[in-house]
Amino acid sequence: MAKISRDTPLAEITLRRYEKPTMSERELVRKFCLSVGLLQPGDSRDVVVDVLHVLLKAKQRKEELHSEEVKNSVMSERKENGLPMLGVASSNIRRQLKRIKDMHLIETNANLYRITEWADVSELFEDKVQNFILQSVLSRVKDYVKKLDQEFKVNDA
Repeated sequence: MAKISRDTPLAEITLRRYEKPTMSERELVRKFCLSVGLLQPGDSRDVVVDVLHVLLKAKQRKEELHSEEVKNSVMSERKENGLPMLGVASSNIRRQLKRIKDMHLIETNANLYRITEWADVSELFEDKVQNFILQSVLSRVKDYVKKLDQEFKVNDA
């Protein structure tokens, strides 16, 4: 049977709801990553948390970081927090940076990474995720719902 379409999503988003935020900095970043699907529940490889945390701290100093600087800072943070050095290879740090960039939370400028336009995460989430990605995904899901209703309509005879 021939495929009529690819099963590769054009966009996807995972959202989870957790308790109100009343935790330490790293745990706050971790819960955000869990909430938006950058981290999966129970995932021991949580280096994405440290990557985002490092970039958020760099934002406070208006500092752009090269991926190797991100890696070195992540390694320092993990050492300070007594966390295993899982996922700290340069290739994985770049992969995590790409995942965060795909959510439009960070941007690059001449191979330097920073929080997009030095903006607040709440502003970026609303503009890029809520109003752009989420609306786009919801719109398409609604298209499928309408088509389902059309295809499986009750025939009143």
